Amino acid sequence: MYRVGIITSSDKGSRGEREDKGGPKIREIVENFPEDFEVAEYVILPDERDQLSAMMVKMADEQHLDLVVTTGGTGFSKRDVTPEATLDVVERRTPGIAEAMRSISLEITMRAMLSRAESGIRGDTLIVNLPGSPKAIEEVLGPILPSLKHGLDILQGRDAECARK
Repeated sequence: MYRVGIITSSDKGSRGEREDKGGPKIREIVENFPEDFEVAEYVILPDERDQLSAMMVKMADEQHLDLVVTTGGTGFSKRDVTPEATLDVVERRTPGIAEAMRSISLEITMRAMLSRAESGIRGDTLIVNLPGSPKAIEEVLGPILPSLKHGLDILQGRDAECARK
């Protein structure tokens, strides 16, 4: 069972001025994936780079979560700093994950090219930036989740074979 942390990046959400719909959508998708994931932590933080990166470090280094997924803060607004916070803490980038999400989304909307989402590895933890929209989360997370599980299997030594059989 892989333990998941969810971080919603939202100024209004952190102040209780807007209901977070992205975090609950992530929880629904990962917990409905056949017996492989459980949500261990879910937080809503303001769009503050230092707070976001500190929570990612806490989830990876102190809580030893396997997968940390963020939602929100990946656009062009000056307050959108989730990708920068992610790059501050990852040790190895995993660009194929963000590229796959953008590719999937581009089939639906050309605005997907505006996503600045990042992903990477910190220790034994995979960190992935997801879109802020529940609809976009649903469109990309379901399709990439089997590959994320396989990547975690490899990262944590549960599987040593990357080749498909």
